[in-house]
Amino acid sequence: MAENSSAFKPTLGLLDATMVVAGSMIGSGIFIVSADITRNVGSAGWLVMVWLITGFMTLTAALSYGELSAMFPKAGGQYVYLKEAYNPLAGFLYGWSFFAVIQTATIAAVGVAFSKFAGYFFPILEMKDANILFTIGIFKIYPAQLVSIVLIIFLTYINTKGIKGGKLIQTTFTVTKLASLFGLIVFGFLLAAKSEIWNANWSTGFQAVQDLGLDKKGEVATSWLPISGSALIGAIAAAMVGSIFSSDSWNNVTFIAGEIKNPQRNIGLSLFLGTLIVTIIYVSANLMYMSVLPLQEIAFAKQDRVAVSAANVIFGNIGSYVIAVMIMISTFGCNNGLILAGARVYYTMAQDGLFFKKAGTLNKNAVPEWALWAQCALASLLCLSGKYGDLLDMVSFVVVVFYVLTIIGIFRLRKSRPNAERLYKAFGYPVLPIIYIIMGVAFCVALIFQKPTYAGWGGAITLAGIPIYYIAMARNKAK
Repeated sequence: MAENSSAFKPTLGLLDATMVVAGSMIGSGIFIVSADITRNVGSAGWLVMVWLITGFMTLTAALSYGELSAMFPKAGGQYVYLKEAYNPLAGFLYGWSFFAVIQTATIAAVGVAFSKFAGYFFPILEMKDANILFTIGIFKIYPAQLVSIVLIIFLTYINTKGIKGGKLIQTTFTVTKLASLFGLIVFGFLLAAKSEIWNANWSTGFQAVQDLGLDKKGEVATSWLPISGSALIGAIAAAMVGSIFSSDSWNNVTFIAGEIKNPQRNIGLSLFLGTLIVTIIYVSANLMYMSVLPLQEIAFAKQDRVAVSAANVIFGNIGSYVIAVMIMISTFGCNNGLILAGARVYYTMAQDGLFFKKAGTLNKNAVPEWALWAQCALASLLCLSGKYGDLLDMVSFVVVVFYVLTIIGIFRLRKSRPNAERLYKAFGYPVLPIIYIIMGVAFCVALIFQKPTYAGWGGAITLAGIPIYYIAMARNKAK
């Protein structure tokens, strides 16, 4: 591996950066998670409100990160912000969690989603017992998992050849999926919307109810449990796991600051534009779902594939294939953005002596090739584990914890570095950042009570980084 480049090359403009934001956010979630959200909150009002709350949090965080990106316009993004606002340990714990679960588990889940929907065209990729290739201990290995690994390896290889290849894939696929989603929404409203379905759905208003689960015969229960107070807060938190995962990874653009032209301006602007576009699409898509499908069908769509059910109403029998193609395009582009950006965090950590030394080198194409392949290896392993669904619950808890800490970091930096140059200041400061912090803390606390196992494991993985940090520091001092 030739390593004759010592610096990143700024080659990405505002459009490219915006496509990284939007493309990394939109994967398979918007096509699926509304089913689980509806089962948790059970009314049209709360279904839309969950997406609006998530959109508000995402936009607020993105606008706040604009200040940090202008102050520290270099590779590493959130890792750098936490290190500068607190100390190297805080930055390391984020970077460790990012590598151990946040980014790699997301890459794995998105890769498997690509393979699952490819199963519409190639039945061998359906994850059922008849298609098991072999078993490794307790793990069952399906062709779909192997295809997802091939996808991750292919995109990793493309990104080792330089930023231009990844940029082309990102922009092309993101523009395509944005256009496709807008098209699906428009066709849904024009061709399949029915006032009686819309009115029936909205008759539920904000009367929150929760699905009672499966009855003894394994059939879908039709009875719902009315909820309010703390039970409603817990239900909203559980519902937001899906919407937050669907809206996550917007901060990936901050990781590649060293490759963006005029980063002080373009990172903050791309964060705003990208998150706004995606939020509008997500809310509009859910309004479209409610105009063509009764809430019961949204809640209990086959395999939670709400978009497939909606597309079948809109386009007839070919609807399933339309959505399958859309999700394959969406997840392909999404994973490219995740893979492209993630390795830059490990590169910056390695430069600080807190990750494998080889991750801190650039190849002849000015990209961190070793870091890309390390990320690829762990993501591929997680594809085989079959536990990516559980990992995503942990991801939602961990990422919000670090988002909250990062935004608190803005207040710390305003106090500790009052005279630092700030070409851009957080919009709505201090009100909006404080609102985000309160909402983020409420979400994490509610999730601890609602899903203690996943939140606990997420916290444990993060805290496991503490001894690793001190071991790394001891080794650095011994050199």
